[in-house]
Amino acid sequence: MTSGRRVLRVASGQGFWGDDLEAPVRQVEGGPIDYLMLDYLAEVTMSIMRKQQGRDPEAGYARDFVALMERIFPACVTKGIRVVTNAGGVNPRGCAQALIGAARRAGVAARVALVTGDDLMDRLDALLAAGHPLANMETGAGLETIRDRVRSANAYLGARPIVEALSHQPHVVVTGRASDAALTYAPMIHEFGWKWDDHDRISSGVVAGHINECGAQSTGGNSMPEWWTVPDLATVGFPIIEAEPSGEFVVTKHPGSGGRVDRRTVTEQLVYEIGDPKRYITPDAVADFTTIGLEEIGPDRVRVRGVKGTPPPDHLKVSVAYQNGWKAVGTLTYTWPDAAEKARAAARVLRERLDRLGLRFEAVRTELVGWDSTHGHLVGEPPADLPEVQLRVGVRSQDQAPVERFTREMVPLVLTGPPSATGYAGARARVQEIMAYWPALIPRDLVESALRVEVITA
Repeated sequence: MTSGRRVLRVASGQGFWGDDLEAPVRQVEGGPIDYLMLDYLAEVTMSIMRKQQGRDPEAGYARDFVALMERIFPACVTKGIRVVTNAGGVNPRGCAQALIGAARRAGVAARVALVTGDDLMDRLDALLAAGHPLANMETGAGLETIRDRVRSANAYLGARPIVEALSHQPHVVVTGRASDAALTYAPMIHEFGWKWDDHDRISSGVVAGHINECGAQSTGGNSMPEWWTVPDLATVGFPIIEAEPSGEFVVTKHPGSGGRVDRRTVTEQLVYEIGDPKRYITPDAVADFTTIGLEEIGPDRVRVRGVKGTPPPDHLKVSVAYQNGWKAVGTLTYTWPDAAEKARAAARVLRERLDRLGLRFEAVRTELVGWDSTHGHLVGEPPADLPEVQLRVGVRSQDQAPVERFTREMVPLVLTGPPSATGYAGARARVQEIMAYWPALIPRDLVESALRVEVITA
């Protein structure tokens, strides 16, 4: 499709699951935008959603997204703003159906496009049997070594199914594990009619998506250079990409919103999580970040130009989460005088008790929150007049039983250990399942042949 637009505004409204709930509202109400991009997923998020779905088959997606859409649906429909999101998690169909209910409650007739096919859980055994080892990209080990402990497996989708979904003129596009940047550049491809072999323009879209994907991190949030000078973070403006058919774009935010857009804030986000800057690999192109040109063209306006790219890879990345043991963390607070010495003595007493019980752990970590929890031994010895510290002890094991017993051994230190423990910090330590990350590759045709796009109407 070629819309004839000279400028396309793609606004970021979420950088992760749990981000500022008011940000999407401010983006919709604060000024003109054409698309609202909402990114909810990280590597660990999929396993969390899968655990939720295990407890409730109707769960497995970002439910706060549905509540958000009920709130902004009328404005989005009235203003013609389309929403593109990966809030579907491991249950995009459930998310889409819940959105239809939200649209009806909001009194709007909505069309929701659903993209499925990234979830490989039901196909894992067949893929392994067919000779696709899904080997760990770091260790080379085949997935069969942990197959019985796998909890989620999702391929990173690119823009193609989103572009197809947008061709059905929906109000909302819901995906599972689409790559973060694709949520921004898919609308560009759709609106400007870019060809799939136009690697420079698509790579420029990739760069735009990378700037957009972490929300306010590119507009002064979590910013290191002179962070104290960033204005009004309480109402920080999230980024907006003003894209042009040529591939060039401007990074900005709504006038009057907090935060800042300048060469430094944009650069900080550009170098975030990129690996080799000459080869930023996505499902649709490999962008060369060393070709990026940045120019401040006005207050809170940075133009990006000159991006070059090369063809996409033959494989897609697969994010696998698997069960890798159990852990628990407990905390006690000790006060002056000799706060640090008391906490260290309590840790020694605890270790002796665990040893006498014959409990064995893969790891036991002890730290004093308020002194060495960030920099460890590099901070040296604590001062004698330290007013208070928290003793935090964490253990992990492949077996649940010793971890469970640990949670029962730390609490008694309040009365059976050194003095002035002011009580347990929060509830008793909780045993938690450890989810580990397994990155793998899969031939892209095995995923793309299974992709499906359908439209659900309220």
